[in-house]
Amino acid sequence: MTISFATTTEAAFLLNISTGRLRTLLNQGRVRDARKVKRGWQIPLNKRGMPEITPGSRGPRGTWNKNRRTGKTFIHVLRKTIDYNRDNETSYPAVAVKVGDKKDYCHALKIHGPCQIVYQPHQPNRSQAGGARLWIEVEPEYIVERKYFSDGDYGPPPEVIQQRVRSKRNDGTVTN
Repeated sequence: MTISFATTTEAAFLLNISTGRLRTLLNQGRVRDARKVKRGWQIPLNKRGMPEITPGSRGPRGTWNKNRRTGKTFIHVLRKTIDYNRDNETSYPAVAVKVGDKKDYCHALKIHGPCQIVYQPHQPNRSQAGGARLWIEVEPEYIVERKYFSDGDYGPPPEVIQQRVRSKRNDGTVTN
């Protein structure tokens, strides 16, 4: 029986967590049987093809994936954020990446595999992309590596913050 290994980027993609969070778990010794080889990590995969994380003793339960991905990754460009950045000379992330229930924002991406650009002007994708008419779909087995500019602004873009405030006013809850 051969054991397959993953790199830090691949394992973070499989778990649907950031590489920074995975490195923290690695340094805490919470990734089962992982070992450091020179400057990188060798992370073994279990029989389901996933890294195994040991739960922590305090704090909330981990939200990483336990099984392989089945849903597509959706990527869309935030037009309002681009306009906001231009008008206010800021550099908020203008790319949204949605995997399952989690949404992340970044300045650039690298897609490791085939993807599909979808344009549906009369049938917006309300279920995955918040009513977007143009988006990029990536099959679940391919990595979408997020990039952040060192001099960029971080956190959700202004349009997302405004949507959360409006939503909170309307029904008393905050949505992501």
